[in-house]
Amino acid sequence: MTITGEIRGSRPRRTPPKLRVTSLEVLCVVLVVALVFQDWLVSALDAPVLRTASTVFVAVCVQALPFLVLGVLISGAIAAFVPASTLRRLLPRKTALAVPVAGVAGVALPGCECASVPVARRLMQQGVAPAVALSFLLAAPAVNPIVLVSTAVAFRDAPLMVPARFLGSLLTAVIMGWLWVRFGKAEWIAERALRRLPDRDGTSRWVVFAETARHDLVEAGGFLVLGGVFAAAFNVLVPAEWMETLGAQIVLGVLVMALLAVVLALCSEADAFVAVSMSALPLLPRLVFLVVGPAVDVKLIALQAGTFGRGFAARFAPVTFVVAIASALAAGAVFL
Repeated sequence: MTITGEIRGSRPRRTPPKLRVTSLEVLCVVLVVALVFQDWLVSALDAPVLRTASTVFVAVCVQALPFLVLGVLISGAIAAFVPASTLRRLLPRKTALAVPVAGVAGVALPGCECASVPVARRLMQQGVAPAVALSFLLAAPAVNPIVLVSTAVAFRDAPLMVPARFLGSLLTAVIMGWLWVRFGKAEWIAERALRRLPDRDGTSRWVVFAETARHDLVEAGGFLVLGGVFAAAFNVLVPAEWMETLGAQIVLGVLVMALLAVVLALCSEADAFVAVSMSALPLLPRLVFLVVGPAVDVKLIALQAGTFGRGFAARFAPVTFVVAIASALAAGAVFL
């Protein structure tokens, strides 16, 4: 056998796998350290402020988690088993009439804000008018039964918050759809948003269901934890005098809560439990928080910019912010 044959016949050497530190290893180390130093940690963290904060955090997460899980399961089932063309077949041909129909359709098609953006793009790719798709994008994460039931559970002592939130969110979706019919231009939407996506015919529907539910749960669960942390910090760090001042100045309270909704970017299936923890504020600023959040926040702006283009997001998000505040105030004037 020649040298060349020996070289060709020899097996390539396997390089030893590199040691990688993932989040699982970090979590194990943190748990081991916590177990070893648990007595010291208990004594160091045994403070009334931290006990109050931990109680608020656990209460928010435990109450919201069942609705979050149910919401992502329904969202995954819709993505896997309900064709996007179903809504298109049910819509009136006239765009101005189809906009409120698409808004009401959000009741039957629950999903988080993250899921509504790709669904709206899929509707546009299947020939649905942009105004109709955008109306559905705003309505689906805000007026579906999961969100309304979670709001009712959170605001047991203020049941009118449920119809107020429904009306404010639906008004936001419908008004934005009509504004797009009147002033919107097709060139504001990036061409890639209208390009047909590759079919997933070869993928099992159960695989699509599992992947969608897992993705939504991980992403929305992270925002739920952040919301719980914020609610806990809000209750123990913000002086009561500040909240009394904010509650006495209704205009300032509305603006602050609207901006908080944009910055915090909470999941619509869990934000009611954060809003109810701000008990020092009147109901109207908290209603603004619940209406603005699912319509426009920092993660939605990023998703819209990546899906429909930065030019679209730069025009759509500020107008949605103003319309959502106005719609929440109108709904609050009717119900609160």
